[in-house]
Amino acid sequence: MIKLKLNVLSLFLVGGLASAAPTTLTVITHDSFDLDKKLIATFEAQNNVKVRLIKGGDAGEMLNRLILTKANPLADVVYGLDNTLAPRAAAAGLLEAYKSPALSKVPAAERLDAFNLNTVDTGYVAFNYDRAWFEKAGLALPKTLDDLKSPTYAKLTVVASPATSSPGLAFLLASVNFYGQAGAMQWWKDARAGGLKVTRGWSDSYDKEFSRNGGKYPIVLSYASSPAAEVAYAEGYDPKKLPAQSPTGNLLLPGSTFLQLEGVGVLKGTKQPALARKFVDFMLSEPVQANFPTRMWVYPAVQGVKLDPVFQFAQVPQGVKALTPINTQAVVDVWVREVLRAR
Repeated sequence: MIKLKLNVLSLFLVGGLASAAPTTLTVITHDSFDLDKKLIATFEAQNNVKVRLIKGGDAGEMLNRLILTKANPLADVVYGLDNTLAPRAAAAGLLEAYKSPALSKVPAAERLDAFNLNTVDTGYVAFNYDRAWFEKAGLALPKTLDDLKSPTYAKLTVVASPATSSPGLAFLLASVNFYGQAGAMQWWKDARAGGLKVTRGWSDSYDKEFSRNGGKYPIVLSYASSPAAEVAYAEGYDPKKLPAQSPTGNLLLPGSTFLQLEGVGVLKGTKQPALARKFVDFMLSEPVQANFPTRMWVYPAVQGVKLDPVFQFAQVPQGVKALTPINTQAVVDVWVREVLRAR
């Protein structure tokens, strides 16, 4: 009898321990995602959950993966889809409808909840240049996009592909907004004929092809906040002794800059809807919003978050507003047909 009671007690204890085991929440992000592990650990402890992160490639690649695996979702939550990709994600029916209460602190013009995404951060896609390279070459900087497409500068420029990269797509949409679709396609044709380098994603462009990182191209499509990152990552960086200027600068050429809005959302088919919503709220919380800027070099979406002093080397382009999101696939298809595959 005593032995029987002990066995029953053992089963009760084992069952209790099993029920207390953390649930797994899977979050898919683009490759540039970076958040303090301590913040994620706090979320895990508060919610008895284990967060599993999947890097899904550049944002465009990630979206393609999500569409292909829609019937059997790879994750519960997605972070990194932006206003260039939101219409495609919505058209594919990838996301559950959920609006975080914290969206009330995000400016209405920068919200993506019409596409079932909660805006987490904003950034300005812009061209950067290598100051030292241009000083050594004694070459003046281009002043317009027409200058940039000329052989003098096109052969010095690297951009990420609009077909696989959200910054590349952002610039394509900016060029279409500036020139009109036909004019934009002609710009791209002329620039490629002049030597413009097109890579698969931002990391390939910036980390491999940009002259600051050992490549041969002193002009790169990146972000207007990238010069601040260059200062922070420089050898011997001392936040108390900031330099007079950053090693890279911005080329804010008229018509070239795009306001990018990145969001987080709950994927349809999640088996953890309550936890997924809590993670969305977590991404808009003050600690996370304050942590993002100097890890991913973007601006917090929530108003009132204080920025690190190094952001004095970043720029907020004047007069650049978020373009109305459109279904971009048709524009990309034209670009692939008329520019990428053209001979």
